Amino acid sequence: MPTLEFKGKQHIYAHHLTVPYRPLAPDADRSAGPGAADPGSGAAADDNLIIHGDNLHALKALLPRYAGRVKCVYIDPPYNTGNEGWIYNDKVNSPLMKAWLKENGPVDGEDLERHDKWLCMMWPRLHLLKELLADDGAIFVSIDDNEQHHLRMLMDEIFGEDNFVATIVWEKVYAPKSNAKYFSENHDFIVVYAKSKGSFDLRLLPRTEEADARYSNPDDDPRGPWKSSDLSARNPYSRGTYAIECPGGRVIKAPPAGNFWRYSEEKFWELDGDNRIWWGRDRNQVPAIKRFLSEVKQGLVAETIWTYKEVGHTQEAKKTLLQVFPDDFPDFTTVKPVELLTRIMGLAMEEDSIILDSFAGSGTTAHAVLALNKADGGDRKFILVECEDYADSITAERVRRVIKGVPKAKDAALREGLGGSFAYCTLGEPLDAEAMLTGANLPDRSTLAAWLLHTATGVSAGPADLEPQNDDGLFHSEGSTDYYLLYRPDLEWLHGHDAMFNEERAKRIAAVNREGGREAVVFAPGKYIAQRDLTALGITFCQLPYDMHRPG
Repeated sequence: MPTLEFKGKQHIYAHHLTVPYRPLAPDADRSAGPGAADPGSGAAADDNLIIHGDNLHALKALLPRYAGRVKCVYIDPPYNTGNEGWIYNDKVNSPLMKAWLKENGPVDGEDLERHDKWLCMMWPRLHLLKELLADDGAIFVSIDDNEQHHLRMLMDEIFGEDNFVATIVWEKVYAPKSNAKYFSENHDFIVVYAKSKGSFDLRLLPRTEEADARYSNPDDDPRGPWKSSDLSARNPYSRGTYAIECPGGRVIKAPPAGNFWRYSEEKFWELDGDNRIWWGRDRNQVPAIKRFLSEVKQGLVAETIWTYKEVGHTQEAKKTLLQVFPDDFPDFTTVKPVELLTRIMGLAMEEDSIILDSFAGSGTTAHAVLALNKADGGDRKFILVECEDYADSITAERVRRVIKGVPKAKDAALREGLGGSFAYCTLGEPLDAEAMLTGANLPDRSTLAAWLLHTATGVSAGPADLEPQNDDGLFHSEGSTDYYLLYRPDLEWLHGHDAMFNEERAKRIAAVNREGGREAVVFAPGKYIAQRDLTALGITFCQLPYDMHRPG
């Protein structure tokens, strides 16, 4: 299974070392902008990431570090319109088959299995994205009518019908097509699922001046601006149809035909006594309830129709990209506007959480993260994956430029530069078990620790949790369990007696267990003490995945 390996000290490996894996390597000279991460500094693994490689392999490789840590996933996969010519070749390893698929395998409108291939392409990726999501996280998927109905069924299967949140309609163009044969199509969909709907909370949108302008204070109420709301409703379970005498003398015998008053008569007059009923300026109008601005939610509940005036349109997105690449504009036809991504992140993320985009394209998601952080001082992080050759020249280059500043940008913040940094990474050649056993390529300690921890517990941890914390190999504590690893990326050491777990080390660990009421799990190439004795000491021994210890 693939891995992500930095050329510096930091590594991210996939959660299986029993099959070939691919290293991910960031280039120091490709990391971007002021304060850019130095791959050898030890910070790169928790920096923003842009990964060039197949997203299926990259997502697997991210699991040991990021499973359960991603708050928001946004993806813009191929819409499968029949005109994109994307290639389906998952699990094809033969060079001859890969070459044949590249030449003869584009999925286009003439391919009668294109919907099946699209679903087969999406299925494993969505499963991995779900595993990477935090329990209170959500996934947003851009799509159009070609696959929207199939996508819903697929995500019902993977995420569960009960975790469906909404389908958003985004008005993607501002001018209708006058030459459309049937309808002028001006929208895309964004399908939203929570990992666990019971744990997911959608944040409120900031209140707008337009929304606040609906409130006024014609009676100088000391509680401030308010707006009136109808007291009648069609709900037959409301509180009655009693007569009301207005302060001006008019008698209203009942609510409008077919309606009922929202409140009981007793509650109504209680509200009136608190000056919460509006009778009109002449005090003879049908009564209304006063809703005070100071008492409403300090934000707006998002609706499911997003207009281009709110979140931008495709032409605006292309203009933004043109500002970034004024002399070498890339030929992108499906660019998403930055405002669309900032809307999604504002609803789904806190100021210090992670967003993952595994179909990164031109890098709009990263641009939006940096713009939001610049605006509010947040510390959001992005992980982008792009498989195409332009991952460096367009995806990463766009991020470099917006970090440093875009001289011709209309937005002042973008002209100045959004700041930030990222590590650029690539998926390297697979490493096989034989190469590890011979010592030709051994993972570093924190890499192996990350894989072992994720395999044993499902926990993903950052670099600070995976470094040695004492001389006995402690590298992580979770709940009431401590995790130890005896390992060096040195074949001679692995073949020696120092790599073996012995009675002396076991007793030291057992003393820590007794003192803190804890248990221990120890990973090592081998042991000189029986498991029954270890069990009595509160220690579980796990041999490393490969027989690296061959004393000789």
